[in-house]
Amino acid sequence: MRTKDLFTKAAILLIILSGCFITSAKAQDKNASPYFVVLSGADEKASLPLKSTDVDVDISGVIADVTVNQTYVNAGESVIEAIYVFPASTRAAVYKMEMKVGDRIIMAKIEEKKKARKKYEEAKKEGKTASLLEEKRPNVFKMNVANIVPGATVEVKMSYTELLVPSDKVYEFVYPTVVGPRYVSKGEMAEEQTENWTENPYLKEGEKPTSTLDIGISLNTGLPIQDIRCETHKNKIEYQEKSSATVAMEEPDGGNRDFVMQYRLAGNQIETGVLLYDNPDGEKFFVAMMQPPARVEPENIPAREYVFIVDVSGSMHGFPLDVSKKLMKNLLGGLRDKDLFNIVFFAGGSYIYKENSISATKENIENAMSFVDNQNGGGGTELINALQSAMGLNQMGNYARSFVILTDGYVSVEDQTFDYIRNNLGKANFFSFGIGSGVNRHLIEGMAHVGYGEPFVAMDEKEAVKQAKKFEKYISQPVLTGIDYSFEGFNAYDVIPEFIPDLFGQRPIIISGKYRGKPSGTLKVTGTAGASEISKNLNIQADDHENKALKYLWAREKVRLLGDYASLDSYRYGSSEKREALKEEITNLGLKYNLLTKYTSFIAVDSVISNKGGEQKTVKQPNPLPDGVSNNAVDGESKMVLNVSESDVTSSGVINFSSVSAQEEVEEALVFFIVEDMAEFPGGDAALKKYLSEHLKYPKEAKEKGIEGRVYVLFIIDKEGNVTNVKIARGVSPSLDAEAIRVVKSMPKWKPGRLRGKAVPVTFTVPVNFELDDDDKSE
Repeated sequence: MRTKDLFTKAAILLIILSGCFITSAKAQDKNASPYFVVLSGADEKASLPLKSTDVDVDISGVIADVTVNQTYVNAGESVIEAIYVFPASTRAAVYKMEMKVGDRIIMAKIEEKKKARKKYEEAKKEGKTASLLEEKRPNVFKMNVANIVPGATVEVKMSYTELLVPSDKVYEFVYPTVVGPRYVSKGEMAEEQTENWTENPYLKEGEKPTSTLDIGISLNTGLPIQDIRCETHKNKIEYQEKSSATVAMEEPDGGNRDFVMQYRLAGNQIETGVLLYDNPDGEKFFVAMMQPPARVEPENIPAREYVFIVDVSGSMHGFPLDVSKKLMKNLLGGLRDKDLFNIVFFAGGSYIYKENSISATKENIENAMSFVDNQNGGGGTELINALQSAMGLNQMGNYARSFVILTDGYVSVEDQTFDYIRNNLGKANFFSFGIGSGVNRHLIEGMAHVGYGEPFVAMDEKEAVKQAKKFEKYISQPVLTGIDYSFEGFNAYDVIPEFIPDLFGQRPIIISGKYRGKPSGTLKVTGTAGASEISKNLNIQADDHENKALKYLWAREKVRLLGDYASLDSYRYGSSEKREALKEEITNLGLKYNLLTKYTSFIAVDSVISNKGGEQKTVKQPNPLPDGVSNNAVDGESKMVLNVSESDVTSSGVINFSSVSAQEEVEEALVFFIVEDMAEFPGGDAALKKYLSEHLKYPKEAKEKGIEGRVYVLFIIDKEGNVTNVKIARGVSPSLDAEAIRVVKSMPKWKPGRLRGKAVPVTFTVPVNFELDDDDKSE
């Protein structure tokens, strides 16, 4: 057998046996999961290109204009291409990019994504310094900078704007600093659509970041400021006037947690009125913000059922899971005896605390929290599976059901999650809690958006207490329902949103669009608050402000509604005509308004050839792990990253671990063998399927509730052919899981796997299908 064939077998069997993710020179680009970067010494650290990120924020009224300046320095001896994955706000409208090489400043152009990538690759091959900015998620960007010669400094500056919308009369500006590691399931890795940005490298927990972050804010509100706070970073706050101030970090840091600044206006006022961009040479834009009525406290809140869906994956290990437990204690403590609750835990699979939801009595809550306290983070993050398990719970009488999802969101199935929530809106209300210092805000905010709910983020235990109280107040009763709006004497068009859902939180109603003619007239908003009909008017009149950002904000919101949370049913799985029409509409918006989108990118190419040979080394800039996130988010107990080359595989098919470069010390228990003959069920695969079918007993309670699904059972065939170490790799429900384990344990001896003629243990995963026939379904 050739060494290359043995290497291929080695990679496959290592994945089967251990769940490891193998990286080699040939396979690394295909790896869709994060990994730890190996820093061998000071020279290698010095060659990491990103040296600093400087962020200047100008907040005028309710609009933030942000400039991000990234400085790349090649301190090594080879020409390099730098690749950096970094986050931004979910509502960021990126409208400009420029590149500085020496004394030359090159303005980037917005191009259709494939064309921009082609121009970048051509410039890279020609030896020209070039930069390419792409959107991988609405809040995740990827920067490529090619042909940075030794000793050179390249600066890339991007600008974006966003609208600051207050919640409970508090304005908040968030600058995400780090993209958390994303869990990619095996199913996603098999899909063609998997994007390799998720393989981004990370520094180990506690390892000092290799670049610095500095943030400075200029705040001009137009109304007196009551107070400003920034608890995430040490800062200096200076007031120039009653309505203006500056906020600056005391010193640059490594950027391993979100920067959050909050402020309130005097008298707890919030901006109410209409902002205009009266462009005489083109389209005219407006944004209207209307303060909601005061909350009406209900005298009698109907009984509710709360299902807490709790992430216990590897990235939640330690601090994030501790915060989740604290949050749950406070949330459960706010329930009444007549309310019901249940808990679904999820990591690589899911587990339901009780088969049926139980009353929120003091005793039941104490028992549940005792159970929760024994949970530890580990494994993958199968969010869809958890939502399906929760949705499969038996409906207990006439209770309004709410799902409360607690996670850091380190998954890459945002679209699928949004689709699942959208398709089940009539069955439950969805509320999302982001737990941690650098959560995936696209997922957290998106779940709330498509579920007509509100996103909450708890970065620490102190914040968890506040958010629990806020949530309890939030869900007690909507502030305004049956909302409608109309214009009188104002020629508005392309207005978004077309439909305004019920308003739960104390936050303004936002309506934006374009207009023709003179900026005058009235916006009328109607709705119901408690038992009262509400009608409010906003006068529209010209102002003296040059609100040019409004065109970017309108276009970005339009893209967000079209693409960020667009239904996969109508897009990915719809007709090719629908897919192409949606793609074309988003592309045209990006090109017309100079915006970064899913289908448009910024490209800047220097005219000077700096690297005549075109040869260069690609360096992926590692991110620090988000503050409080452990190494389990990347390699955990069940995963280890190994750099295996063909030379590490001996002629007899055994990996030589003494020569393998590993990110962790390879323990003796983790030495895996390449088997020449796999273990085999008596009679082969057909006999195995027949055995499972004939010996499976459908649990009565699962049959009565119509529960179906596929249970994946993991086990080891030992050297004697016995079935041992049986466990659930991915479950459906407690009763189906238990029956799957029973039938697997009952299997007869297998023919053991063999290596060089000797029997060796082999790990297997077998799917056990539970499917009801038509008669059972109709009962």
